[in-house]
Amino acid sequence: MRVSADEGTCIGGGLCALNAPTVFDQDERTGLVVVLDADPAEERRSEVEAAVRNCPSGAVRLQGQGR
Repeated sequence: MRVSADEGTCIGGGLCALNAPTVFDQDERTGLVVVLDADPAEERRSEVEAAVRNCPSGAVRLQGQGR
């Protein structure tokens, strides 16, 4: 599983960091998404999927979605 985020699309909603705090954070200055772990462990899948699903701007992406 691989995650990525597009800072240009991010609106700083923070739902990614709320749903998957070990994978995403927000920049303290801009409030935009920061990827902490681009290759999270499989046991983080449900958190990452929630972050992707709940991102209001679609800035957070997940590759390797098959289980």
